[in-house]
Amino acid sequence: MTTVIRSPKLPARGSRRAGIFGGRMTPWLFLVVPLAFLIVLTYIPVANMFWYSVTSWDGLDPDKEFVGLGNYVEIITRPEIFQVFFVSLYYLVGAIAQLVLALFFATLLSFKTRFRNLFKGIIFFPYLINGVAIGLMFLYFFRPDGTLDAILGSLGVSDTPQWLGDSSVVNSSLAATSVWRYMGLNFVLFLGAIQSVPEEQYEAADIDGANSWHKFRFIILPSIRRILGLSFILAIAGALSAFEMPYIMTGGANGSETFVIQTVDTAFRFAKVGLASAMAVVLLAIVLIITAVQRMIFPDEKADEKAGTV
Repeated sequence: MTTVIRSPKLPARGSRRAGIFGGRMTPWLFLVVPLAFLIVLTYIPVANMFWYSVTSWDGLDPDKEFVGLGNYVEIITRPEIFQVFFVSLYYLVGAIAQLVLALFFATLLSFKTRFRNLFKGIIFFPYLINGVAIGLMFLYFFRPDGTLDAILGSLGVSDTPQWLGDSSVVNSSLAATSVWRYMGLNFVLFLGAIQSVPEEQYEAADIDGANSWHKFRFIILPSIRRILGLSFILAIAGALSAFEMPYIMTGGANGSETFVIQTVDTAFRFAKVGLASAMAVVLLAIVLIITAVQRMIFPDEKADEKAGTV
């Protein structure tokens, strides 16, 4: 009795090509909707912004008069436009303090600590609250005879300033509000990066007699260097583009006007959309330049490794 062995039936050439073509197209099919949103909601508006920046459009007239670089020349020749960048220094200092606090709490709570899950929730919770709600909440917190004055009064401090009415302290108050709100985001980023460090490194450090400071300096900091660089870029960009808190709480009054508030007022209050678009382009250029400088000072480790192997 003989056994017949049948060879497996090979797929037809056409079906094989269709399978390869379908396999290559499948990732793009999943990307169609996100790419469509990205193009419609990001790239097209940015392109329109560049076009508006070289016109004198007022936002209503369908005709847009081309003025070339006239808006940019006006920005450069009007020092009051750039004076509001001094307000960003308050938010920059607040952002640096925010990074330091977030790194401290992330380092502390990444190890075994009592009630650490509760403290994680308390620190991250403000980031989940709507910005308008936070602005209204801190309006009551900073108002005369409000919550802050009551706390200071219980400690014996009776002579308190107008936290939002005094130009010498209003920006400090607003920057402190931003620190309270956004610290949770950096805290979560740092916490995830620190917890990704292998336990073997800490065990080896314990064997070598390293203390907590040595672990932080030689293990944690090098391991989260890329996250620190990203957070620093976001901090600078956020300081330069501060808008939500000062706009909700003061509307830019009492010396709290930021560059973004000035841009919005230029576009919608004074009907100079072309000039406001040029201001937005200038802000974008400043952020990109600062990002490039930061990447030069703190280069990507993987890029250095690739460059070294070439």
